[in-house]
Amino acid sequence: MAQLWGGRFTKQTDKLVYNFNASISFDQKFYKQDIEGSIAHVRMLGKQEILTGEEMQAIVACLKEILADVEAGRLVITDEYEDIHSFVEANLIDRLGDTGKKLHTGRSRNDQVALDMRLYTREELLHVDVLLKELLGTILHIMEQNTETIMPGFTHLQKAQPITLAHHMGAYFEMFKRDRLRLHDIYERMNYCPLGSGALAGTTYPLDRDYSAQLLGFYGPTLNSMDGVSDRDYLIEYLSAMATIMMHLSRFSEEIIIWNSNEYKFVEIDDAYSTGSSIMPQKKNPDIAELIRGKTGRVYGALMSLLTTMKGIPLAYNKDMQEDKELSFDAMDTTKGCIALFTGMLDTIKFNNDVMRQSANHGFTNATDAADYLVNHGVPFRDAHGIIGRIVLYCIDKKMPIDDMSLEELKSFSSEFEEDVYDAISMETCVNKRLTVGAPGEEAMKKVIAVEEEYLSHDWQENIHVSPDIQ
Repeated sequence: MAQLWGGRFTKQTDKLVYNFNASISFDQKFYKQDIEGSIAHVRMLGKQEILTGEEMQAIVACLKEILADVEAGRLVITDEYEDIHSFVEANLIDRLGDTGKKLHTGRSRNDQVALDMRLYTREELLHVDVLLKELLGTILHIMEQNTETIMPGFTHLQKAQPITLAHHMGAYFEMFKRDRLRLHDIYERMNYCPLGSGALAGTTYPLDRDYSAQLLGFYGPTLNSMDGVSDRDYLIEYLSAMATIMMHLSRFSEEIIIWNSNEYKFVEIDDAYSTGSSIMPQKKNPDIAELIRGKTGRVYGALMSLLTTMKGIPLAYNKDMQEDKELSFDAMDTTKGCIALFTGMLDTIKFNNDVMRQSANHGFTNATDAADYLVNHGVPFRDAHGIIGRIVLYCIDKKMPIDDMSLEELKSFSSEFEEDVYDAISMETCVNKRLTVGAPGEEAMKKVIAVEEEYLSHDWQENIHVSPDIQ
């Protein structure tokens, strides 16, 4: 059992206790971040002459060797070690002897693990942001191609008013755009370095925390050492952001599942993103969309778990906080996988434009516009509403859309109907006369698409330094 403590103890830790306490099975995931943080720490110790130049160079070179050996498979991380920190330090000492024992000068595992988790989360956040941008690009492409593709818009899952596919897709564009904005906001708050906080009260060594932060690509050091080692609200924020992303993906998946059904037939999911049945040969199931919908609860669970873990912890570090990792890692991997799969599914999906158009026609989605027509001819709105309601009942009985009624039939309900009513209630008119910002009209949509294109032409990551400068 390789561990970084023991001088105060007179007997070996019980094996069951050791295994329960150990975190190597999951915190090995950030071996790279642990080594990067150690290199930055040692470079700072050398700069401050706490280590000699020769000691600093030897430790840095050896840490890089360990990193290369792990990544090449020459050095295997095993449960012989309590955690990733003891793995790195033990191997360093094995290779460098007493010089390796100086690595941890002026540092605690508390600020070390706080740094590792922050570095790992930051990298994951930036990766998810890239995936979201790719998804937005796919959505925007669909919008650009479908400004004239008429479909029913729904409320209460009932056909309501005609819109376009571009307009419907645009709603999800806005959702995922806000998700990216949330990630940016979280990055701005979390990008401060806890290294140098020590166990909770800093250290007596003359550390240059600003330099350490600079080497690791942070804006600066955290300003309170107790908060530095015990803060996990950035991770809670990130889990919340991922939960929101998954909620949006789940809503979108739900619609695709419905649209893919035999009853709707709005879309056909590509074979590469569908599965069949072991008994029913005719089946083509939207399993990817269903799994994304299901995995949303998994990410929600990680958020609730960490909130529950953190709610009763007094300052500063407590071992409970070790529980921030497993579920968070799983949520991160789940969210990345779901975004990537959903983007692929959406990019290859086939939209059945004619079916959507017919669905809008036969769903009385122009009823509101028919009522507005009467209002514009002097009929009070409430009366117009009642007239159109009776017309809808008539059309249901006759199994026909309002558009197919003869002028004579329409006049039997109101003398205000004239020949121009057919143009007024056509699907194209219903859509395209809605020209306010955010509406589905073609001209309005083109303006929005131009705005979204401009948004995607820039990337907030271009303005940040994301790579640790530890070479």
